[in-house]
This record gives sequence, structure tokens and C-alpha cells, in this order.
Amino acid sequence: MNQAIVTLKKGEGRYFKAGGPWIYDNEVESVMGGFASGDIVIVHDFDGYPLGRGFINLNSKIRIRMMTRNVKQEIDDAFIRMRVKNAWEYRKKVIDTSSCRIIFGEADFLPGIVIDKFADVLVVQSLALGIDRFKHKILDALKDILSEDGITIRGIYERSDAKVRRQEGMELVKGFIGEPFDTKVKIVENDVHYYVDVKDGQKTGFFLDQKNNRKAIWKLCPGASVLDCFTHTGSFALNAAMAGAASVIGVDASELGITQATENARLNHLEDIVSFRCSDVFELLPQLEKEGQKFDVVILDPPAFAKSRNSVKNATKGYREINMRAMKLVKDGGFLATCSCSHFMDYELFTKTIGQAAASVHKRLRQVEYRTQAADHPILWAADDSYYLKFYIFQVCGEK
Repeated sequence: MNQAIVTLKKGEGRYFKAGGPWIYDNEVESVMGGFASGDIVIVHDFDGYPLGRGFINLNSKIRIRMMTRNVKQEIDDAFIRMRVKNAWEYRKKVIDTSSCRIIFGEADFLPGIVIDKFADVLVVQSLALGIDRFKHKILDALKDILSEDGITIRGIYERSDAKVRRQEGMELVKGFIGEPFDTKVKIVENDVHYYVDVKDGQKTGFFLDQKNNRKAIWKLCPGASVLDCFTHTGSFALNAAMAGAASVIGVDASELGITQATENARLNHLEDIVSFRCSDVFELLPQLEKEGQKFDVVILDPPAFAKSRNSVKNATKGYREINMRAMKLVKDGGFLATCSCSHFMDYELFTKTIGQAAASVHKRLRQVEYRTQAADHPILWAADDSYYLKFYIFQVCGEK
């Protein structure tokens, strides 16, 4: 089959040539040959030098998402299986695979698709038109590869309901792929049991990227009073309790999240240690401060305040305020775990913002550790989007 040839403008494609996975709409000089959005095309530099193959979409500012830098490589079933096999073999070496992210889009060289494994269930999120055509092939290859390791997948649920699909000219899709099953899935992570709602939970149902960071707070928690802000379904709070905390309060604005968190506490027989409150964190923290409450450990795991480059300024104010409020609630010599999951809030800006927060409330920070997302969400160098989670643990000291 003849594939259309895309030629870049002279001097363009810098992001791709530096290792990135995308070609942008304003970098394209011409397209020779017939094609439809979603088709695989061949990409040439301005002088005809072959750069690889990827799928094109005229609806998207990301004009081409590259699948391979080898222009001779056919994007066929064998290629898809190779990519999926590589992704699974990598996870087996770096993470507990009972529940993990198996495919992380561009960082696994399968741009635009995410697949999470929760016990014996797969949840897929397809965010790009071209990869959507390969979705079933990818899933079939993955089920086959897992079965070779004795893992049987009992069901697949699709959560392609993210609004970014509209930027690709795609409808939002949600539902079973194959036979229906109970979408309340029980998983175990760090010895903590959870029910994951793959149908109605946020994103794919559970944030696997914080797995090792949740474990990192264990050493701080024996005998401690702990406040977990933006608790979602209770994960940090339950890890704190499991590690031996004396008391834990988890806070989230979502009633569904608090209901699920309370259920997860019962599942782990921790309901006497952990209590959950449905409240706006920005409103609750000043109230707790007014009441004179203090905690040994405060955890901040907010949603992405910065969802676009334009929102970074306001997001910075939000991160600064929330960290100032949290630091005031930490006992002198206690600990703050704080993070950002927005790639627009980069390491330098996040670090600077926390420093400003500490100076504003006259606290001195001693860094315990800095961490990123778990290794099943690999950071592909030069692919900026793949490095998004920043996680600090500090000891908070008064200015004495």
C-alpha cells in the first residue's frame, strides 16, 4: 500500500529530532499522496531525508504522532506485538505487576494510548485517532502475552471519555470491550486492599503512579497524627494507617471519592483509625488552623491545577496557598509530603513555589527526599508530557 509522504519545512521538527514523539501542524511543508486522518504516513525532512512513520490527523495541532523512526518498518501485527511485549517485559523488571500501568502512550512508543491492569481487569484509554484503529490489536496482543505468563484477563473496560479526544476530532467513548463484568475490582497495593471503580472512578479508576510514593510515607507514620488532603479514594490515608498512624483524617471534595474511601477503610479494618470528611481543602485548612489543630504528617496530593500552559500562573498561586496552609498545620519538626501531577508545573517552578510558601509562613524545610511517578509510568527523555509527577517529603521546622 502506498503511503503519503509528509515533508517538513526547513529548520522544523526540532522537538522530534531532539527525541520527542510528535510533529506539529505548523512544521509541515507538504503532503504528497492520498490519505485520511488516522492513516500511517512517511515523514521526510525538508531535504528528503527519511525520519520515520507515524499517523497523521488534520484535526489536531499534533499533526503526526510518530510510531517508529525506521522508515522501512511496517506498522503491522508483528510490530504491534513487539511494542506490547517490550512494554510488559519492562514492567516485569521494574514494578509489582499485580496492578500496574502496562502501556503509557508515547513513553512506550505507542502514542496516544494508556492501558492499566487492575488485578485481572484491563482499562484502556485511547486519546488519538490513529492509535484508536490499533486499539483492538493492541489489546488482543496484550491478552495473549499475559496469558503466556499465566495471567488470564477476565474483562476490559474502555475509559476513552477524556475531553482531549475532541481535539482529535473524536467522540467520547466509555463501556465494555467484550463481555460485561463487575466493574468494582478488588486490588492490593503495598498490602492495602482497595475497591477500584473502573467505570465511574477518576480517569481509569485509580492512580497507580503514586504507588512507591505512598510506600515512602510509611516510615513517617508510626504513632503519628496524619492529615491527607485530596484523598480521592483514601490511598495515602490508608497507607498511613497501615504503617501504624495513631489517627488519620482524609479530606476530599468528592462525595463519591469519600464514599469509596470509607468503604476501603472498612475493607482493611482501619475504620477506627481513619475518618474521612467531604470538604473543600482550601476552605478546611484555614478552619483547622483557626481551631489550633496540628498534625505530625500532612499530605497534599491535589489534582492538576495547571491543565494547560495558560493556567500555570493561577495554578502557581493555588500550589503556593495550599502549601502555606499545610505547613502551618504541621507540628514543629513534623513532616509534609507534597506533590504536583501537572507536567506544565515543571520541577523548577514547583520547587520555587514551595520555597516561596515556606518563606511566607516563616518555616524552614529540610528535604527528606524527592521522587517522581512509579516506574510503570516511565519518563521518556525529550517527551515532556511523560514527566509530570513531582513528589517531595520535607521536615518542617520553625525559624528558631
